[in-house]
Amino acid sequence: MANHYLISKGNWDKVLARVIEELMVYAPFVSEGNQEYQLVENEQDISQIVYNKAKPASPLKTFFLPVKENVVTEPAKSPGRVILGVPSCDLAGLDLLDIFYMEEPYVDPYYKEKRENTILIGTDCFSAQEHCHCTTYGVNPFPEKNHDLRLSLMNDQVLLSAATEKGESFLKKWCENGQLAAADENAARPFTEPAAGLGKDLSGKNKHLPGYERTGVLIGKSSEEIWEKYARDCVSCGACATICPTCTCFLLIDRPDFDKVRQLDACQYPGFARVAAGEDPLKQKYERFRNRYLCKYVWRPEKFSALACTGCGRCIEACIGRINKNELFAELSV
Repeated sequence: MANHYLISKGNWDKVLARVIEELMVYAPFVSEGNQEYQLVENEQDISQIVYNKAKPASPLKTFFLPVKENVVTEPAKSPGRVILGVPSCDLAGLDLLDIFYMEEPYVDPYYKEKRENTILIGTDCFSAQEHCHCTTYGVNPFPEKNHDLRLSLMNDQVLLSAATEKGESFLKKWCENGQLAAADENAARPFTEPAAGLGKDLSGKNKHLPGYERTGVLIGKSSEEIWEKYARDCVSCGACATICPTCTCFLLIDRPDFDKVRQLDACQYPGFARVAAGEDPLKQKYERFRNRYLCKYVWRPEKFSALACTGCGRCIEACIGRINKNELFAELSV
């Protein structure tokens, strides 16, 4: 059971003001109607941080998997950093990333270095965006895993729940005497009820969608016609894959001086699966389109005990062709 603490919003802001003097702190901000992570640099920034609102446009994976990275040099020591306001859908996506990049015997030192030097402060979602459907896949709109601290803000009071020793150590180091007050479950409940209620609302709103396992079965039984239908509007831009919290395909590019650059790739790009002599098992656009969902709902569940889709809805929001995968799955389930 997590240890709960209460701190006033004013004192929490003072804590962050001290933290940014030593660590890099990233948090959600709203600019021109869009929410995105930004580096917190001063007290004015601290006052503009967004709390308990779903969700930053970029997924959490961008902090651990840069678009380009040289992977033949010694991993640079990552500066200590804090990522504040991480939604549950992104935290759940770390299950798969951690398997890919930190499971023995193939540990990626670059990913591991960044992961171990980051404090993750997850946040409850008090509201949802149009395409949020996390509960359809068993993910609640509040942190349950892969976070060090859980945060909720209500009535100028902040509830902080320590989930790891790293989270406890952070509070002990940065909170001065008298700033934190221990809270029991009864005191914490008003701060956690909004997200629990939102979870019920999301389940009701998306009750027409098949669950994760059922979706995999439906995709496996589907005919080519439905994929050809939905792929007509696809422009092969790869936005759905690059914005996804769990997609991790990459290229290794050889550069002069024996550099080898890992560059994020996307299965929707033409030529993604092309091999020697021009052979391409995913030459047709609808085949690439279908391949992505086979990967997320059929093949990865067969190999890994982790979700390859956490219901964040970013792929729907980012799609230039306005393709809604949830409409596709609802049609499959009829």
